[in-house]
Amino acid sequence: MAEVLSMLGYKEGGGIAILVLVLTLILCRKKQRECHPDSKTSSDMDEPLVVLYQIGRGPHAPSPSPFPVKLETFLRMAKIPYMNDHSAKFSSKGKTPWIEYRGVKIEDSQLAIDYLSRELGIDVNAKLKPEERATARAFQKMTEENLYWSMCAVTFSEDLDPLRSVLPYTGFQTVAGHKTLQRTIRKEMWGHGIGRHSPQDIWTIGKADITALSDFLGDKEFFMGDHPTEVDCTVFGMVSQMIWHMPGSPHEIFVKEKCPNLVSFCGRMKEKFWPDWESCITTGKTFNGNN
Repeated sequence: MAEVLSMLGYKEGGGIAILVLVLTLILCRKKQRECHPDSKTSSDMDEPLVVLYQIGRGPHAPSPSPFPVKLETFLRMAKIPYMNDHSAKFSSKGKTPWIEYRGVKIEDSQLAIDYLSRELGIDVNAKLKPEERATARAFQKMTEENLYWSMCAVTFSEDLDPLRSVLPYTGFQTVAGHKTLQRTIRKEMWGHGIGRHSPQDIWTIGKADITALSDFLGDKEFFMGDHPTEVDCTVFGMVSQMIWHMPGSPHEIFVKEKCPNLVSFCGRMKEKFWPDWESCITTGKTFNGNN
């Protein structure tokens, strides 16, 4: 629990705020483990599986966060057998999602992809030339390190109704968790730098990033051509949140009105790698082998 509190920026003596957060996470973990009794570590399995730790399914997409969608899409794209643990267990770095494979814990979505690619001899970017790999990485980092924060500015604004509509928690958790999460994200945005801008300036930045993604995609099937690669997992994870998990937001409106190719791209990714999309968000299914 200490690493979670550290992640959220709390010092010793945080009083009621810390107590509320602790109780929230305990309730969340208890509920998720009861709902998903098949959650276990890879050491409990006859065949080694990747165990993907994340915070639970969302009501409109398989996760209310783009990074679990990114990582889970990669596992499906690379045909790596895995199972989910939705117990809201954070890594020792205070991060989620993260994975465990053969007893090794990799505590970051991108580090997990890099590790599994090396460990299993998988390269979903094999057909890309060096300059194409460089371009893909640049778009990936723009999406995760810049565009993402413009989405946070909307989701964690003064009006918390959009956040309440997508987080898979109810009751006491909504009372305690949302405000805590809002304060945490705003602090992180300030440290990043984007939080020092006005909402209008932040949206200008986000809109420019979305436009860049749309312009580069053009009429291609996937970002780097006819075959999906790693960058598609990242962009799909992010843009799918705009389309399905940010109703009424400037991001959703702009993508749907001005960037129909991004909407079509997400449709193709969903059809190709998430045929069970609806069952995931309605049943909270936790296991996936080889899709």
